[in-house]
Amino acid sequence: MEAATMAWTAAVVGAGLVYWFVWVMGAAEVKGKRAVDLKMGSITNDKVQDKYTQYWSFFRRPKETATTAASAEKVPAFVDTFYNLVTDIYEWGWGQSFHFSPSLPGHSHRDATRVHEERVADLLGAKPGHRLLDVGCGVGGPMRAIAAHSGSDVVGITINEYQVNRARAHNRKAGLDARCEVVCGNFLSMPFPDASFDGAYSIEATCHAPRLQDVYGEVFRVLKPGGLYVSYEWVTTSLYRGEDPEHVECINGIERGDALPGLRRQDEIASIAKEVGFEVVKEQDLALPPALPWWTRLKMGRIAYWRNSLVVRVLTLLRIAPKGVSEVHEMLYETAQHLTKGGETGIFTPMHMVLLRKPSEEAK
Repeated sequence: MEAATMAWTAAVVGAGLVYWFVWVMGAAEVKGKRAVDLKMGSITNDKVQDKYTQYWSFFRRPKETATTAASAEKVPAFVDTFYNLVTDIYEWGWGQSFHFSPSLPGHSHRDATRVHEERVADLLGAKPGHRLLDVGCGVGGPMRAIAAHSGSDVVGITINEYQVNRARAHNRKAGLDARCEVVCGNFLSMPFPDASFDGAYSIEATCHAPRLQDVYGEVFRVLKPGGLYVSYEWVTTSLYRGEDPEHVECINGIERGDALPGLRRQDEIASIAKEVGFEVVKEQDLALPPALPWWTRLKMGRIAYWRNSLVVRVLTLLRIAPKGVSEVHEMLYETAQHLTKGGETGIFTPMHMVLLRKPSEEAK
């Protein structure tokens, strides 16, 4: 009888833990994406494993993905695959803003994220009546923060159709769907008329472009003369040493796990901007002191990772989550380790800020 009681108690406790981890635990930042709702974007469950294998095969040697025109042309499709694989996991474990921000003493990660996004609106001088472009908008976390802070209308573009639908749903829920519009498209060839935006920004998004000139050129085209563009770029810093095997593995790990066709150097960004016609107004690495470490959140998230990993494995075993989700989750954890090391050693920053201006008609 005692053994039966113990077994029953263990079963109840186990069921309670599963209920807590799976049904109660929502996203880290904003409740609403539950573990049982995890999808792999528009990929059907029976294709997840194959798509993950194809992605990993393509990006296993990141810098080779853009060495020829033929391979560079494939990058957007694999970036689309990447975001099908990771979008729900990002929302579940990170929130609606898929980027980093410097830590703020006494403030939550959510507050730090909002401040980092609002800085963009302030740099642009955004105000009511302005029409802004979000280049690589994800599910629209920054878009909504910037629209709410500035009163501007924001149009976001993302290559991933699943993200478009998620962003629109979030916009409606936030009551911002009248001011926030989302378009599915490739930021290397945007479906917007020339000179149609008052300002533009990209937050850790243009790193997916094989050639930065191509996306900067498109932003230049759609901006009105005199319009400002601010971008937070993922780059290697002057501390990176290509002859150091540990440095190389760290950067390759970041590239492999984030669908990047090779990170650019910090000292390249301004010259590329000038090459397409921009004036460089300001350039600053927002990760440098007095800013506090942006990677703190990754280190604090290790316990959450183990919890989430257990949940994902259980859901996969129960066939609630598709086969392949565990591998994707593991890839993201390994990438987080490389990102942390890149931050701690100072060889990588995800927030090299450039503020650019398209010359006015009078300046031509």
